[in-house]
Amino acid sequence: MITSLSNSKIKHVRALARRKERHAARQFVIEGVRLIEEAIDAGVVPAFALFTAQTDPRARALLERVRASAPDTLEVSDAVMHEIASTETPQGILAVLPFIERALPAQPQFVLILDSVRDPGNVGTILRSARAAGVDAIFFAPNTADPYNDKVVRAGVGAHFAVPLRVASWQMIADAIRHIPRVYLADARGDLTFTRAEWARPVALIVGGEAEGASDAAQNSATARVAIPMRGGAESLNAAMAATVLLFQAAQG
Repeated sequence: MITSLSNSKIKHVRALARRKERHAARQFVIEGVRLIEEAIDAGVVPAFALFTAQTDPRARALLERVRASAPDTLEVSDAVMHEIASTETPQGILAVLPFIERALPAQPQFVLILDSVRDPGNVGTILRSARAAGVDAIFFAPNTADPYNDKVVRAGVGAHFAVPLRVASWQMIADAIRHIPRVYLADARGDLTFTRAEWARPVALIVGGEAEGASDAAQNSATARVAIPMRGGAESLNAAMAATVLLFQAAQG
């Protein structure tokens, strides 16, 4: 059992809390039964996993599956788990995974582009909605939260394992959506109501950050700006809520 924070595995997990370290190692941390189940179901092989003594039957069953796929599965003390977990009440199991490299479709039909969306919770919620709405490619444009930030991963609830995503430059994004005739930018001041937009495939949606709005590159990439009409004196929805409304409108085709 690992009881020291000086252990090399423990130091590595703690280092992965920093974006620079995650991208250098091309690894990230996931925590909890549900997320690790999603990863194993998707065929992702952990680099290693850490666990505490388990009494929950579901967690014990998962632990056996993790051991079968990642022999480097080690027990740690409760005190160590509390120090390295990012949640206040850890479930006693975490895994270090390689970055997910799902192949992008040659010509994606339903694309989501996140532009300067900095809040990790919002980004994760948008990923969860995108998965449920049937998006087949997600691009993280510059100045967007890291897809492997722990809050993004938690709020995404497994979207990382289901939808291809890429951190990309605007040139890479332009190349990927060249075949798409309709690229909508979510904009509270847009002149096209979202229910009147044509969402037939192929289509792309750009969601910008709340603080800064859409970048020049996003505005130049859009063919139209779609708005969600507000009532009751509200000015706008936050990025996650607006994205969810638009994604499910788009899902209807």
